[in-house]
Amino acid sequence: MAEHELAFLATNDLCAITRGRAMPLARLDPEIGCGWVPANLGVGAFGTIVEGSPFDATGDLRLVPDRRSATRIDGIPGRPPLTVMLADITQTDGGEWECCPRTFLRRAVRELEEEAGLRVFGAFEHEFMLAGDAPAEPPMSLQAMLRTEPLGTELVGILAGAGLQPENWLAEYGVHQCEITVAAADALTAADRAVLLRDIVRNLAHARGQQATFAPLLDPEAVGNGVHVHFSLRDTADQPVTFDAGRPGRLSAVAGSFAAGIVRHARALLAFTAASEVSYLRLAPHRWSATHAFLGRHNREAMLRLCPTVEIGGRDPADQLNLEFRAGDATGNPWLVMGLLIRAGLEGLRAKLEPPALVDGPIEAMPAKELRRAGILRLPATLAEALAALEEDKTVTGWFSPELLQVYRALKQDELRRLEGLDDAAKCLRYAGVY
Repeated sequence: MAEHELAFLATNDLCAITRGRAMPLARLDPEIGCGWVPANLGVGAFGTIVEGSPFDATGDLRLVPDRRSATRIDGIPGRPPLTVMLADITQTDGGEWECCPRTFLRRAVRELEEEAGLRVFGAFEHEFMLAGDAPAEPPMSLQAMLRTEPLGTELVGILAGAGLQPENWLAEYGVHQCEITVAAADALTAADRAVLLRDIVRNLAHARGQQATFAPLLDPEAVGNGVHVHFSLRDTADQPVTFDAGRPGRLSAVAGSFAAGIVRHARALLAFTAASEVSYLRLAPHRWSATHAFLGRHNREAMLRLCPTVEIGGRDPADQLNLEFRAGDATGNPWLVMGLLIRAGLEGLRAKLEPPALVDGPIEAMPAKELRRAGILRLPATLAEALAALEEDKTVTGWFSPELLQVYRALKQDELRRLEGLDDAAKCLRYAGVY
């Protein structure tokens, strides 16, 4: 460790922006962390404290780091090593703060295990763009991947060195679009990795004289960037319980009820998982994204997709079967996204919901009568509609403290006001610079 190496104590806020404070690593006391203030939760995506936040100039909090989250980021050209420690926002006596996003996830994890004896095992799959004017390469080609070098090889090495366990790196379908995946882990670790990965990618690209953006869209007519959450269920002995060879789709009864809870509350969830106005330009027909709340078998236009298993050479499908939530992007806080999926799934278990019907074909090809008969609802088409759906779903709003909901509404209303009068292209540009 260098004499003046820094540690950054970090939270990820309601706009999915990582904020915090740095201090000399040698002087860090993890028991007490550093000071923080409630008003910081009211800083909007465009950089100002928003009107309507319940938090003013009064009050004090602490950022108390989780020692298990300590991640040393090294190898970025021209940048010194940095240890990032993800923190819970606590009261000054160490008590939980009701508005802490990471605490929201930790509580959901605890409730799922205490009530159902289950744990979520998952990973976030990220897409992003390397902004620039270079000619487009053939999508998903070796040529396109090589043109990103040395960034790709460096990124994989940095993520591996930081313990994030990178798995796949590829040039995606869009112009200068990339995808990076990491190994699955417990729910809290998976969300922590998502927080860290985004800033590592942006920092490395910046060091290379490029701009990496995870914004949902850079242009209304372009391919969009999603964040897909893969997850499965395990029992407290760490045994997989998602697979059942004798049931439709080989989805177990417990996993089916969990999925049904997510489908039931999907319209409200989108207010947090697709948290920007331009998110809904991406969640449109024929974009390989989600427009309706349903469970699809291997269907990349499903909100919730039942993923394939690989059984080459006798590999066991029971340890592979997972669900993929596809109606999200990087404007959503990973801790809240994962916590919401767990809480919605737990509601499905409590109500003993029947598994959703599996839809194999394109949803747009289904007649409206058939959609209604199957109970398949259209997802919100705008952020305002998603916020209204959130207000209507008293189960989902009941998971949050009133103050968190108040500041979240204020943040999103501020975003919408700042976008008034802009066309879709200008809106995309505003978000591209933030994310």
